[in-house]
Amino acid sequence: MRHRLKAWLLSDITEEPAGQLGPLRRPSRDEHKHSWWKVMCLTGVDYFSTLGYQPAIAALAAGLLAPLATLVLVLLTLFGALPVYRRVARESPHGEGSIAMLASHLPRWGGKLFILVLLGFAATDFLITMTLSTADASAHLIANPFAPSFLSGKQVIVTIVLLMLLTAVFLKGFTDAIGIAVGLVTVFLTLNFVVILDSFWEIAQDPHLITEWRSALTTEHSNPWMMIAIALIVFPKLALGLSGFETGVAVMPQIEGDPGDTEDNPRGRIRGVRRLLTTAALIMCGFLITSSIVTTILIPQKEFEAGGEANGRALAYLAHENLGNVFGTIYDLSTIAILWFAGASALAGLLNLVPRYLPRFGMAPEWARAVRPLVLVFALIAIFVTVYFKASVDAQSSAYATGVLVLITSATIAVTLSAHAHHHRSKTWMFGVVAVIFAYTTIVNIVERPEGVQVASFFIGAILVVSLLSRVNRAFELRATSLEFDETATEFIAEAAAEGNIEIVAHDPHSVEVGETERSGARPWSNYDEKAVQQRADSRLGPNVHIIFLEVNVTDSSEFATDLLVHGRRRGDHRVLWVDSPAVPNSIAAILLHIRDETGTVPNVYFQWSEGNPLLNLLRFLFIGMGEVAPVTREVLRRAEPAVPDRPKVHIG
Repeated sequence: MRHRLKAWLLSDITEEPAGQLGPLRRPSRDEHKHSWWKVMCLTGVDYFSTLGYQPAIAALAAGLLAPLATLVLVLLTLFGALPVYRRVARESPHGEGSIAMLASHLPRWGGKLFILVLLGFAATDFLITMTLSTADASAHLIANPFAPSFLSGKQVIVTIVLLMLLTAVFLKGFTDAIGIAVGLVTVFLTLNFVVILDSFWEIAQDPHLITEWRSALTTEHSNPWMMIAIALIVFPKLALGLSGFETGVAVMPQIEGDPGDTEDNPRGRIRGVRRLLTTAALIMCGFLITSSIVTTILIPQKEFEAGGEANGRALAYLAHENLGNVFGTIYDLSTIAILWFAGASALAGLLNLVPRYLPRFGMAPEWARAVRPLVLVFALIAIFVTVYFKASVDAQSSAYATGVLVLITSATIAVTLSAHAHHHRSKTWMFGVVAVIFAYTTIVNIVERPEGVQVASFFIGAILVVSLLSRVNRAFELRATSLEFDETATEFIAEAAAEGNIEIVAHDPHSVEVGETERSGARPWSNYDEKAVQQRADSRLGPNVHIIFLEVNVTDSSEFATDLLVHGRRRGDHRVLWVDSPAVPNSIAAILLHIRDETGTVPNVYFQWSEGNPLLNLLRFLFIGMGEVAPVTREVLRRAEPAVPDRPKVHIG
């Protein structure tokens, strides 16, 4: 039974687990693509669904100033986030997003650690999207007048049930969701348009409502400049209305491009996603500002507070109050469906994001390439978050806003660096200003609501710990995604195989620097002469036995797996193989096994003992790719080839 369960959990293991299911899955080369407006609905289940709770959160955060604070959010969306993500779409046309852009600007270990921290905030964004949207779906369900009375006060339980249902759907297999997304978004936006239009009609029928709002506003805030200042201060709490941009870039592979598009230059796809981002932003901004106006004017402020009928469901409140319970119930069902589907979209986003980076860094266990174990892990975390926050939309909004703002801020920094690298001075200044604004917004949000960073810190810490343990555990893998010999290297191996034995001598490529050789007047290959004499004496290799030197030049040791291209060159009478790689022993082991497979001859490899503390040398190997080379090479070979007779022999002098 245990083995059958394990086989089922790992049955869909693949190099890109998220590419197999979920609405954000990366389509295969032959899969049908879709028009940009259909894909806009796919990202819209996350972006547009925030209308289910955003107006209530805005009213709770800004009070009577909610429309003005929302206007600030709208301006920042259109003139800040939108230009930034249009640039992100151009530079990551395969859906990698701003994190991939930063990864290209921040190499080596410092960059890797920074990316891991960003992944922690991204996990916060997506997981809180799951829990917050599902919690709001349960709030709409429980508050409906036709809902069974026994559901009252059971929001945590209802939310967990919805999360479990979401988990079950993904475990069974969640296929393409474009059609469902188009239907959900169309119905949801239509119903919201009806509710808002009817609300403006109510206001037009009773102009005193506007007069009363303005009177209350001037009584509470007499100075117009003070109103603007307060709106600028509180608008970071409304950052949930920016949640759809990173998702909009993630769905790019679903968009149908032009017939002449190539993988390196998919111009049609880029144009499509720019239309997607612009249209979605304009639609959302229109709904944000109009919904904020009508909910602030028509709904008493006390109803937005915890326990109030409009808490987390302002537009649903108006739908029931002004259009009746039948229409209100239809609105509730539509809202529940799109909020639940937003949770599905967020879970699919996690299934795309985590495997895209962590396995490449060697910072995820082997089972992380399978969908079902990841789904179970994320579901358990989501249930824990739901219980911790008691399924409260208001309590989770700070963590959600923190994740969203950090991701957008990182995107602004990425495009600023990109513009600077391309010598676009005016764009560098423009994006730099936007980056400063979003950085300010993020800092204000963190200072005022530190619980968001606390939640993100949990995810960051978990990712760092799991990543470090996984990197250590996977350190002894071959780590070569592909291996190829050039013509000269192939010739060297063929000559050695024809002699009957293949003798490989590991050699430090930095043992003699070029400058030192020139100053001493020695021949450029004199160190190979010395190494050959010493190795023959230590290993008792006869003078007629030809040896091949193997040199591994460590490039970026923070990388985990890489393609290996082995070059051959002559140094006097000596034959030398050299390769660039992030780790010395793993590459040597991979090359030895490749030589065995190509020639049918099991090669021998010769090392010198490493000097220094063995523990420190092992740590050097883990973090800079070299150190305890001989024993680590032997261990990598032992794990890769269980059969001793077929395993290349390691000799240490």
